[in-house]
Amino acid sequence: MRMDSNGTSVHLGTTVPRGHVIVSEKWRGSVIVQRLLGTIKPIFEDGLDSLDFHLPNQTCVLYISETDVVIGNNYKRKLVRFRNATKLYGIVLTEKTRLSDQYFPFVQKFVVLELGMSLFPVANQAEASGFLIQWVLEESNEHYRNSFLCKSCCSVVEPVILVLVQKIPGVGKVKALALLQQFPSIQQLSNARTEELEAIVGQTTAQQIKIFFMKI
Repeated sequence: MRMDSNGTSVHLGTTVPRGHVIVSEKWRGSVIVQRLLGTIKPIFEDGLDSLDFHLPNQTCVLYISETDVVIGNNYKRKLVRFRNATKLYGIVLTEKTRLSDQYFPFVQKFVVLELGMSLFPVANQAEASGFLIQWVLEESNEHYRNSFLCKSCCSVVEPVILVLVQKIPGVGKVKALALLQQFPSIQQLSNARTEELEAIVGQTTAQQIKIFFMKI
């Protein structure tokens, strides 16, 4: 059984309540948690060995610090355990700072291309808390969720994937949705042939997509 910040009990295995986030006990008192308070409610759990945060939309989040990135390849074992620990959708938040910047492309390639998960760079824990708040509040907004219905496959496009795809130069919301209807994961999109992409977004944008994934 878990206890949220107000002492409300939540049984293990149940869906994360809207407006809440399950947080590993090790983050209690951290900058991230302090900034969550008042907007979304943390539920602390001391058994989350391989992940840091569990969101209401069946998404799990792992935080890779500047120290993790700079020290060496230990973060790879941490990431593999994270991916293997749950069948839920995985997101990695990684500190990209002046010190860790030179190592970031290696982390990005490993997370996105080899593990098939989404990665978001953050400057610090304060910025990371902003991402968590955004995702939890968006998931709580039924209108927002319904706006991402994928008509061709009758499923919901994950908001976090949509945000990532829109970071590709020349790809806006409309093109991103069209791409994700055909290639529903980052791994599938990165492996798509140029001619397949051209059929959806045109030659120029297709080339920008290929260049984007070649750089990571």
